[in-house]
Amino acid sequence: MVPETGAPRFPEGGRDGLSSSIPVQEDDTHIQVTPSREGADGNGAHPFAPDGNGAAPRGDRLDATPAADPAGSGTMIVLERVTKIYEPNVVALDDVSFTIDKGEFVFVVGASGSGKSTMIRLLLKEMEPTSGRVVVGGRDLTRLKRSRVPLLRRNVGCVFQDFKLLPNRTAGENIAYALKVQGESKASIRRNVPEVLSLVGLSDKTGSLPDELSGGEQQRVSIARAVVNHPPLLICDEPTGNLDPDTSVGIMQLLYRINRAGTTILMVTHDREMVDKMRKRVIALEDGRLARDERRGGYTS
Repeated sequence: MVPETGAPRFPEGGRDGLSSSIPVQEDDTHIQVTPSREGADGNGAHPFAPDGNGAAPRGDRLDATPAADPAGSGTMIVLERVTKIYEPNVVALDDVSFTIDKGEFVFVVGASGSGKSTMIRLLLKEMEPTSGRVVVGGRDLTRLKRSRVPLLRRNVGCVFQDFKLLPNRTAGENIAYALKVQGESKASIRRNVPEVLSLVGLSDKTGSLPDELSGGEQQRVSIARAVVNHPPLLICDEPTGNLDPDTSVGIMQLLYRINRAGTTILMVTHDREMVDKMRKRVIALEDGRLARDERRGGYTS
């Protein structure tokens, strides 16, 4: 992985933007949380960075067995000659190979129908490749037992274009629900929800329903929900697709900060301007094939 030389320079965001100076009562279903009175962390530490002793917050990690990673313990994603064919003989991915290291920020670009959505579904083990291997966090998904798929999903955060928030739950409850279904304790939920809302700049929106939030605020809640479990990998599918340019800047600054804290980010996007500004690694798909892989690329070659 090529080391980054510094944060990209963004213009000031609008209502939902972040300052460009920032380095990038209860029952079975409802959890009452209290907004944090501090920043992301009292001592400046990232709330989902490793603990002070260097240990990850959860012991049950996908990369807990580095020897299972055929490309070495420093890799997060490996696609090895992956082909996916839908019936009747529609080729979605055709012999695609690439490796993404831990801590990278990678854009995936390409026209509609180029194979981007299929790639995401393979990484989440929502389907199987026709041939080839898919490795995430050191685990070969083509050999991963169905009983282990929930572990995969706990270790891969997802952010979508349409937010996918529960409409009848507040911002805090949406995040709390994600923790509850993963078996987190009530004490852990009370602690983590305010922390992650503070991270995304929404401490004062804990009790707001989605329809009381702007589009940018809803996406920031979606990001908070995706990272509250400290996943080593975050997959973003068009996270700025429904947002105006100023709001998109704020979302990208937030994702940049999350990446700088150590989270690997794979982002599918059509946002040409943002890709060109950030100059991160770019993987381009065309008609199901890997057309381009550039370490500091733009939207087009």
